[in-house]
Amino acid sequence: MLKRSAQMFALSAALVASSAQARDLYRWVQYVPGGFEARAVTDGPACPAASIDGQAANMVERSTPGENYPVRGCALSLPKGAKLVTLDGVPVPLPKERANRILVMGDTGCRLKGADRAQACHDMSEWPFRLGAAMSADFKPDLVIHVGDMHYRESECPTGKTGCAGSPFGDTWPVWKEDFFDPAESLLNAAPWVMVRGNHEECERGGIGWARTLDPYVYDLKNGRAGCLGPQQPYQVDLGGLTMIVMDVSTADEQKLNDAQAAFFRPQFELAKSIAGPVWFTFHRPIWAVEYLVNGKPGGDNKTLAAAAKGVLAPNVQAILSGHHHVFEVLQYKGDLPLQIISGNGGNELSLDVPEPVGQVVNGETISGGLAKPGIFGFAMMERDATDASGTRWTLTAHDRRGNVLARCQLDQRQLTCP
Repeated sequence: MLKRSAQMFALSAALVASSAQARDLYRWVQYVPGGFEARAVTDGPACPAASIDGQAANMVERSTPGENYPVRGCALSLPKGAKLVTLDGVPVPLPKERANRILVMGDTGCRLKGADRAQACHDMSEWPFRLGAAMSADFKPDLVIHVGDMHYRESECPTGKTGCAGSPFGDTWPVWKEDFFDPAESLLNAAPWVMVRGNHEECERGGIGWARTLDPYVYDLKNGRAGCLGPQQPYQVDLGGLTMIVMDVSTADEQKLNDAQAAFFRPQFELAKSIAGPVWFTFHRPIWAVEYLVNGKPGGDNKTLAAAAKGVLAPNVQAILSGHHHVFEVLQYKGDLPLQIISGNGGNELSLDVPEPVGQVVNGETISGGLAKPGIFGFAMMERDATDASGTRWTLTAHDRRGNVLARCQLDQRQLTCP
Protein backbone atom coordinates (compact mmCIF):
# COMPACT_ATOMS: atom_id res chain seq x y z
CA MET A 1 0.00 0.00 0.00
CA LEU A 2 2.82 2.38 0.91
CA LYS A 3 4.61 1.52 -2.33
CA ARG A 4 1.45 2.28 -4.36
CA SER A 5 0.97 5.59 -2.52
CA ALA A 6 4.56 6.55 -3.27
CA GLN A 7 4.03 5.72 -6.95
CA MET A 8 0.87 7.82 -7.07
CA PHE A 9 2.67 10.72 -5.38
CA ALA A 10 5.50 10.50 -7.89
CA LEU A 11 3.03 10.45 -10.79
CA SER A 12 1.16 13.48 -9.41
CA ALA A 13 4.45 15.35 -8.95
CA ALA A 14 5.43 14.53 -12.52
CA LEU A 15 2.09 15.81 -13.83
CA VAL A 16 2.42 19.03 -11.85
CA ALA A 17 5.96 19.53 -13.14
CA SER A 18 4.83 18.83 -16.69
CA SER A 19 1.98 21.32 -16.33
CA ALA A 20 4.35 23.93 -14.93
CA GLN A 21 6.61 23.50 -17.95
CA ALA A 22 3.73 23.67 -20.46
CA ARG A 23 3.86 26.66 -22.76
CA ASP A 24 1.30 28.45 -24.86
CA LEU A 25 1.64 27.56 -28.53
CA TYR A 26 -1.14 28.12 -31.03
CA ARG A 27 -0.77 27.36 -34.75
CA TRP A 28 -2.99 28.19 -37.72
CA VAL A 29 -3.00 29.26 -41.37
CA GLN A 30 -4.68 32.45 -42.54
CA TYR A 31 -5.10 34.44 -45.74
CA VAL A 32 -3.22 37.73 -46.02
CA PRO A 33 -2.79 40.28 -48.83
CA GLY A 34 -1.07 38.46 -51.68
CA GLY A 35 -1.40 34.91 -50.37
CA PHE A 36 -1.46 33.06 -47.06
CA GLU A 37 0.73 32.51 -44.03
CA ALA A 38 1.30 30.00 -41.30
CA ARG A 39 0.98 31.84 -38.00
CA ALA A 40 1.88 31.02 -34.42
CA VAL A 41 1.66 32.63 -31.00
CA THR A 42 4.03 31.32 -28.36
CA ASP A 43 5.37 32.26 -24.94
CA GLY A 44 8.47 30.23 -25.72
CA PRO A 45 11.90 31.84 -26.25
CA ALA A 46 11.68 31.66 -30.05
CA CYS A 47 9.28 31.03 -32.90
CA PRO A 48 8.54 27.35 -33.51
CA ALA A 49 10.64 25.38 -35.97
CA ALA A 50 8.94 25.12 -39.35
CA SER A 51 9.22 23.07 -42.51
CA ILE A 52 7.68 23.26 -45.98
CA ASP A 53 7.52 19.98 -47.90
CA GLY A 54 10.32 18.52 -45.80
CA GLN A 55 12.64 21.54 -46.06
CA ALA A 56 13.43 23.64 -42.99
CA ALA A 57 11.92 27.13 -43.04
CA ASN A 58 12.25 30.09 -40.69
CA MET A 59 9.25 31.80 -39.20
CA VAL A 60 9.53 35.59 -39.00
CA GLU A 61 8.88 37.25 -35.67
CA ARG A 62 5.86 39.55 -36.23
CA SER A 63 5.67 40.82 -32.66
CA THR A 64 7.94 40.44 -29.65
CA PRO A 65 6.88 40.18 -25.99
CA GLY A 66 5.76 43.52 -24.58
CA GLU A 67 3.46 45.17 -22.06
CA ASN A 68 0.51 42.86 -21.25
CA TYR A 69 1.70 40.50 -23.98
CA PRO A 70 4.37 38.01 -22.76
CA VAL A 71 4.12 36.20 -26.12
CA ARG A 72 5.60 36.53 -29.56
CA GLY A 73 3.68 36.37 -32.81
CA CYS A 74 5.27 34.48 -35.70
CA ALA A 75 4.54 34.21 -39.42
CA LEU A 76 5.74 32.17 -42.39
CA SER A 77 4.71 33.03 -45.93
CA LEU A 78 3.63 29.86 -47.73
CA PRO A 79 4.05 29.10 -51.43
CA LYS A 80 0.99 28.14 -53.43
CA GLY A 81 1.06 24.40 -54.01
CA ALA A 82 2.80 23.47 -50.76
CA LYS A 83 1.76 19.95 -49.72
CA LEU A 84 2.96 19.68 -46.13
CA VAL A 85 3.76 22.46 -43.69
CA THR A 86 4.68 21.78 -40.08
CA LEU A 87 5.15 24.07 -37.09
CA ASP A 88 7.01 22.52 -34.19
CA GLY A 89 6.59 19.19 -35.97
CA VAL A 90 2.78 19.45 -36.23
CA PRO A 91 1.12 19.73 -39.68
CA VAL A 92 -1.11 22.75 -40.26
CA PRO A 93 -4.14 22.78 -42.62
CA LEU A 94 -3.46 24.24 -46.07
CA PRO A 95 -5.82 26.01 -48.49
CA LYS A 96 -7.50 23.98 -51.18
CA GLU A 97 -7.56 25.12 -54.80
CA ARG A 98 -11.34 25.13 -54.66
CA ALA A 99 -13.02 25.79 -51.31
CA ASN A 100 -16.29 23.88 -51.43
CA ARG A 101 -17.21 23.87 -47.73
CA ILE A 102 -16.99 27.26 -46.03
CA LEU A 103 -17.77 27.79 -42.35
CA VAL A 104 -18.93 31.27 -41.27
CA MET A 105 -19.06 32.38 -37.64
CA GLY A 106 -18.57 35.57 -35.68
CA ASP A 107 -19.10 37.62 -32.53
CA THR A 108 -17.64 34.84 -30.45
CA GLY A 109 -16.11 36.50 -27.36
CA CYS A 110 -17.63 36.64 -23.86
CA ARG A 111 -19.21 40.00 -23.02
CA LEU A 112 -17.87 41.80 -19.94
CA LYS A 113 -18.72 45.48 -20.04
CA GLY A 114 -19.81 47.28 -16.90
CA ALA A 115 -22.16 46.12 -14.18
CA ASP A 116 -25.04 45.23 -16.48
CA ARG A 117 -23.24 43.41 -19.32
CA ALA A 118 -21.63 40.33 -17.81
CA GLN A 119 -21.95 36.95 -19.48
CA ALA A 120 -21.21 33.79 -17.53
CA CYS A 121 -17.89 33.10 -19.26
CA HIS A 122 -17.34 29.93 -17.20
CA ASP A 123 -20.69 28.40 -18.22
CA MET A 124 -20.71 26.72 -21.63
CA SER A 125 -24.49 27.01 -21.87
CA GLU A 126 -24.19 30.80 -21.52
CA TRP A 127 -20.98 31.24 -23.52
CA PRO A 128 -20.72 28.22 -25.87
CA PHE A 129 -17.97 29.33 -28.26
CA ARG A 130 -15.72 26.39 -27.34
CA LEU A 131 -18.54 23.93 -28.01
CA GLY A 132 -19.46 25.59 -31.32
CA ALA A 133 -15.85 25.65 -32.46
CA ALA A 134 -15.31 21.97 -31.63
CA MET A 135 -18.59 20.96 -33.25
CA SER A 136 -17.95 22.97 -36.41
CA ALA A 137 -14.44 21.51 -36.70
CA ASP A 138 -16.13 18.10 -37.02
CA PHE A 139 -17.89 19.40 -40.15
CA LYS A 140 -14.43 19.43 -41.83
CA PRO A 141 -14.64 22.81 -43.57
CA ASP A 142 -12.22 23.78 -46.33
CA LEU A 143 -12.15 27.33 -45.00
CA VAL A 144 -13.25 29.21 -41.88
CA ILE A 145 -14.37 32.83 -42.13
CA HIS A 146 -14.55 34.61 -38.80
CA VAL A 147 -16.60 37.73 -39.49
CA GLY A 148 -15.18 39.65 -36.54
CA ASP A 149 -15.51 40.48 -32.82
CA MET A 150 -13.30 37.98 -31.05
CA HIS A 151 -12.47 40.23 -28.06
CA TYR A 152 -15.25 41.14 -25.61
CA ARG A 153 -13.87 41.12 -22.05
CA GLU A 154 -13.48 44.87 -21.69
CA SER A 155 -14.08 45.37 -17.97
CA GLU A 156 -13.80 43.49 -14.69
CA CYS A 157 -16.41 40.89 -13.80
CA PRO A 158 -18.87 42.59 -11.40
CA THR A 159 -18.69 41.59 -7.74
CA GLY A 160 -20.98 38.69 -6.96
CA LYS A 161 -21.20 37.41 -10.54
CA THR A 162 -19.86 33.89 -10.05
CA GLY A 163 -20.29 33.02 -13.74
CA CYS A 164 -17.38 35.26 -14.72
CA ALA A 165 -15.51 35.58 -11.42
CA GLY A 166 -11.77 35.89 -11.89
CA SER A 167 -11.96 36.46 -15.63
CA PRO A 168 -9.20 38.61 -17.13
CA PHE A 169 -10.23 41.82 -18.86
CA GLY A 170 -8.77 44.54 -21.08
CA ASP A 171 -6.57 44.36 -24.16
CA THR A 172 -4.15 41.74 -22.81
CA TRP A 173 -2.88 38.32 -23.78
CA PRO A 174 -4.82 36.52 -20.99
CA VAL A 175 -8.03 37.92 -22.49
CA TRP A 176 -7.18 36.98 -26.06
CA LYS A 177 -6.14 33.52 -24.85
CA GLU A 178 -9.45 32.94 -23.01
CA ASP A 179 -11.76 34.78 -25.41
CA PHE A 180 -10.37 33.33 -28.63
CA PHE A 181 -7.28 31.16 -28.82
CA ASP A 182 -8.15 28.52 -26.20
CA PRO A 183 -11.76 27.91 -27.26
CA ALA A 184 -10.95 28.17 -30.99
CA GLU A 185 -7.93 25.84 -30.94
CA SER A 186 -9.68 22.79 -32.41
CA LEU A 187 -11.04 24.89 -35.27
CA LEU A 188 -7.72 26.68 -35.83
CA ASN A 189 -6.24 23.22 -36.40
CA ALA A 190 -9.04 22.15 -38.77
CA ALA A 191 -8.85 24.56 -41.73
CA PRO A 192 -7.29 27.80 -43.00
CA TRP A 193 -8.96 31.02 -41.86
CA VAL A 194 -10.00 34.42 -43.16
CA MET A 195 -9.84 36.83 -40.22
CA VAL A 196 -12.25 39.76 -40.51
CA ARG A 197 -11.77 42.71 -38.20
CA GLY A 198 -14.77 43.68 -36.06
CA ASN A 199 -15.48 46.85 -34.15
CA HIS A 200 -14.24 45.10 -30.99
CA GLU A 201 -10.84 44.92 -32.65
CA GLU A 202 -10.64 48.70 -33.04
CA CYS A 203 -7.46 50.18 -31.57
CA GLU A 204 -9.29 51.60 -28.55
CA ARG A 205 -10.74 48.18 -27.65
CA GLY A 206 -8.98 44.88 -28.49
CA GLY A 207 -6.87 46.24 -31.33
CA ILE A 208 -3.43 45.71 -29.81
CA GLY A 209 -3.99 41.97 -29.47
CA TRP A 210 -5.50 41.89 -32.97
CA ALA A 211 -2.43 43.64 -34.38
CA ARG A 212 -0.01 41.33 -32.62
CA THR A 213 -1.68 38.06 -33.58
CA LEU A 214 -4.43 38.02 -36.24
CA ASP A 215 -4.13 41.17 -38.34
CA PRO A 216 -3.47 40.09 -41.95
CA TYR A 217 -1.29 43.19 -42.41
CA VAL A 218 2.29 43.61 -41.23
CA TYR A 219 2.70 44.45 -37.56
CA ASP A 220 4.83 47.58 -37.14
CA LEU A 221 5.29 49.33 -33.80
CA LYS A 222 6.16 52.55 -35.63
CA ASN A 223 2.65 52.73 -37.04
CA GLY A 224 -0.49 53.42 -35.07
CA ARG A 225 -1.06 52.82 -31.37
CA ALA A 226 1.22 50.02 -30.15
CA GLY A 227 1.28 48.68 -33.70
CA CYS A 228 -2.50 48.85 -34.17
CA LEU A 229 -3.40 50.11 -37.64
CA GLY A 230 -6.51 51.86 -38.85
CA PRO A 231 -8.54 50.29 -41.70
CA GLN A 232 -6.33 49.29 -44.61
CA GLN A 233 -7.13 48.61 -48.26
CA PRO A 234 -9.00 45.34 -48.91
CA TYR A 235 -7.39 42.17 -50.17
CA GLN A 236 -8.64 39.33 -52.35
CA VAL A 237 -8.89 35.61 -51.66
CA ASP A 238 -9.07 33.13 -54.54
CA LEU A 239 -11.49 30.36 -53.57
CA GLY A 240 -11.42 28.62 -56.94
CA GLY A 241 -13.94 30.08 -59.37
CA LEU A 242 -14.98 32.57 -56.72
CA THR A 243 -13.18 35.69 -55.49
CA MET A 244 -13.69 37.00 -51.98
CA ILE A 245 -12.89 40.62 -51.16
CA VAL A 246 -12.07 41.15 -47.48
CA MET A 247 -12.73 44.66 -46.14
CA ASP A 248 -12.07 46.30 -42.78
CA VAL A 249 -15.18 48.34 -41.88
CA SER A 250 -14.56 48.11 -38.13
CA THR A 251 -14.81 51.87 -37.64
CA ALA A 252 -17.59 52.65 -40.16
CA ASP A 253 -20.16 55.00 -38.62
CA GLU A 254 -23.61 53.44 -38.36
CA GLN A 255 -26.02 55.99 -36.95
CA LYS A 256 -24.97 58.90 -39.13
CA LEU A 257 -23.42 59.28 -42.56
CA ASN A 258 -19.67 59.89 -42.37
CA ASP A 259 -18.79 61.42 -45.74
CA ALA A 260 -15.04 60.95 -45.36
CA GLN A 261 -15.44 57.28 -44.52
CA ALA A 262 -17.92 56.76 -47.37
CA ALA A 263 -15.37 58.25 -49.79
CA PHE A 264 -12.75 55.83 -48.42
CA PHE A 265 -14.95 52.74 -48.78
CA ARG A 266 -16.59 53.57 -52.12
CA PRO A 267 -13.65 52.59 -54.37
CA GLN A 268 -13.28 49.39 -52.35
CA PHE A 269 -16.82 48.39 -53.31
CA GLU A 270 -15.97 49.20 -56.92
CA LEU A 271 -13.13 46.66 -57.00
CA ALA A 272 -15.46 43.88 -58.12
CA LYS A 273 -15.91 45.58 -61.49
CA SER A 274 -12.39 44.54 -62.47
CA ILE A 275 -12.82 40.89 -61.43
CA ALA A 276 -14.05 38.18 -63.79
CA GLY A 277 -16.48 35.68 -62.27
CA PRO A 278 -18.56 35.72 -59.10
CA VAL A 279 -17.49 37.83 -56.12
CA TRP A 280 -18.36 37.77 -52.43
CA PHE A 281 -17.53 40.56 -50.00
CA THR A 282 -16.87 39.85 -46.35
CA PHE A 283 -16.77 42.56 -43.70
CA HIS A 284 -18.06 42.88 -40.16
CA ARG A 285 -20.88 45.43 -40.22
CA PRO A 286 -23.87 44.61 -42.46
CA ILE A 287 -25.43 47.35 -44.60
CA TRP A 288 -29.15 46.71 -45.23
CA ALA A 289 -30.06 44.51 -42.27
CA VAL A 290 -32.41 44.83 -39.32
CA GLU A 291 -31.51 43.82 -35.77
CA TYR A 292 -34.25 45.60 -33.81
CA LEU A 293 -37.07 48.13 -34.16
CA VAL A 294 -37.06 51.70 -32.84
CA ASN A 295 -40.52 53.28 -32.85
CA GLY A 296 -41.53 50.70 -35.43
CA LYS A 297 -38.60 51.45 -37.72
CA PRO A 298 -35.70 49.05 -38.34
CA GLY A 299 -32.40 49.65 -36.57
CA GLY A 300 -28.96 48.14 -36.94
CA ASP A 301 -28.27 49.31 -40.51
CA ASN A 302 -25.15 51.22 -41.57
CA LYS A 303 -25.69 54.60 -43.17
CA THR A 304 -22.03 55.17 -44.08
CA LEU A 305 -21.61 51.85 -45.88
CA ALA A 306 -24.98 52.25 -47.60
CA ALA A 307 -23.82 55.56 -49.05
CA ALA A 308 -20.46 54.09 -50.07
CA ALA A 309 -22.02 51.08 -51.83
CA LYS A 310 -24.92 52.90 -53.47
CA GLY A 311 -24.94 52.32 -57.21
CA VAL A 312 -21.42 50.86 -57.45
CA LEU A 313 -21.81 47.14 -56.61
CA ALA A 314 -21.14 45.25 -59.84
CA PRO A 315 -23.63 42.56 -60.95
CA ASN A 316 -21.08 39.83 -60.23
CA VAL A 317 -21.19 40.62 -56.48
CA GLN A 318 -23.49 37.86 -55.27
CA ALA A 319 -23.24 37.89 -51.49
CA ILE A 320 -21.99 39.83 -48.48
CA LEU A 321 -20.91 37.91 -45.37
CA SER A 322 -21.05 39.79 -42.07
CA GLY A 323 -21.57 39.55 -38.32
CA HIS A 324 -22.10 42.40 -35.81
CA HIS A 325 -25.77 41.48 -35.30
CA HIS A 326 -25.81 38.60 -32.83
CA VAL A 327 -28.15 36.45 -34.85
CA PHE A 328 -28.25 34.28 -37.98
CA GLU A 329 -29.93 36.08 -40.87
CA VAL A 330 -30.00 35.66 -44.65
CA LEU A 331 -31.65 38.42 -46.68
CA GLN A 332 -32.69 39.10 -50.26
CA TYR A 333 -33.77 42.52 -51.53
CA LYS A 334 -36.39 43.88 -53.86
CA GLY A 335 -33.69 45.99 -55.50
CA ASP A 336 -30.84 44.38 -57.42
CA LEU A 337 -28.46 43.87 -54.50
CA PRO A 338 -26.27 41.00 -53.35
CA LEU A 339 -27.62 38.63 -50.70
CA GLN A 340 -26.71 39.48 -47.12
CA ILE A 341 -25.63 36.65 -44.81
CA ILE A 342 -25.15 37.39 -41.11
CA SER A 343 -23.59 34.79 -38.83
CA GLY A 344 -23.02 36.73 -35.63
CA ASN A 345 -24.37 34.21 -33.12
CA GLY A 346 -21.09 32.47 -32.28
CA GLY A 347 -21.02 33.08 -28.52
CA ASN A 348 -21.63 36.64 -27.42
CA GLU A 349 -24.94 37.63 -25.82
CA LEU A 350 -27.63 37.13 -28.44
CA SER A 351 -29.91 39.62 -30.18
CA LEU A 352 -33.38 38.61 -28.96
CA ASP A 353 -35.71 41.23 -30.43
CA VAL A 354 -34.95 40.71 -34.11
CA PRO A 355 -38.18 41.31 -36.08
CA GLU A 356 -39.40 39.30 -39.06
CA PRO A 357 -37.11 40.77 -41.74
CA VAL A 358 -39.26 40.29 -44.86
CA GLY A 359 -41.02 43.53 -45.71
CA GLN A 360 -38.73 45.75 -43.66
CA VAL A 361 -37.33 48.81 -45.45
CA VAL A 362 -33.70 49.44 -44.50
CA ASN A 363 -31.70 52.38 -45.86
CA GLY A 364 -34.27 52.67 -48.62
CA GLU A 365 -34.02 48.99 -49.59
CA THR A 366 -36.91 46.55 -49.11
CA ILE A 367 -36.12 43.06 -47.80
CA SER A 368 -38.10 40.74 -50.07
CA GLY A 369 -37.00 37.32 -48.82
CA GLY A 370 -35.01 35.44 -46.26
CA LEU A 371 -35.25 34.69 -42.58
CA ALA A 372 -33.83 35.29 -39.11
CA LYS A 373 -33.18 32.84 -36.26
CA PRO A 374 -32.84 35.00 -33.14
CA GLY A 375 -31.93 33.74 -29.69
CA ILE A 376 -29.89 30.72 -30.81
CA PHE A 377 -26.12 30.29 -30.66
CA GLY A 378 -24.51 28.65 -33.69
CA PHE A 379 -22.63 28.88 -36.96
CA ALA A 380 -23.30 28.61 -40.70
CA MET A 381 -21.97 26.29 -43.41
CA MET A 382 -21.88 27.14 -47.11
CA GLU A 383 -21.52 24.22 -49.52
CA ARG A 384 -20.85 24.64 -53.22
CA ASP A 385 -23.05 22.79 -55.70
CA ALA A 386 -20.61 20.25 -57.17
CA THR A 387 -22.53 20.13 -60.44
CA ASP A 388 -22.32 23.90 -60.99
CA ALA A 389 -19.24 24.89 -62.98
CA SER A 390 -20.10 28.60 -62.68
CA GLY A 391 -19.64 28.61 -58.90
CA THR A 392 -22.85 30.56 -58.31
CA ARG A 393 -25.00 27.90 -56.61
CA TRP A 394 -24.54 27.22 -52.93
CA THR A 395 -26.43 25.64 -50.04
CA LEU A 396 -26.41 27.70 -46.86
CA THR A 397 -27.20 25.83 -43.65
CA ALA A 398 -27.55 27.45 -40.25
CA HIS A 399 -26.65 25.17 -37.32
CA ASP A 400 -27.06 25.61 -33.61
CA ARG A 401 -24.06 25.22 -31.31
CA ARG A 402 -24.50 21.44 -31.23
CA GLY A 403 -24.69 21.12 -35.00
CA ASN A 404 -28.46 20.73 -35.33
CA VAL A 405 -29.98 22.31 -38.44
CA LEU A 406 -31.87 25.58 -37.88
CA ALA A 407 -32.51 26.51 -41.52
CA ARG A 408 -31.34 25.59 -45.00
CA CYS A 409 -31.44 27.88 -48.05
CA GLN A 410 -30.36 27.67 -51.67
CA LEU A 411 -28.34 30.53 -53.16
CA ASP A 412 -28.02 31.09 -56.90
CA GLN A 413 -26.39 34.38 -57.82
CA ARG A 414 -28.61 36.98 -56.09
CA GLN A 415 -31.59 34.65 -55.73
CA LEU A 416 -32.52 33.01 -52.46
CA THR A 417 -34.82 30.07 -51.73
CA CYS A 418 -35.52 29.12 -48.12
CA PRO A 419 -38.14 26.32 -47.94
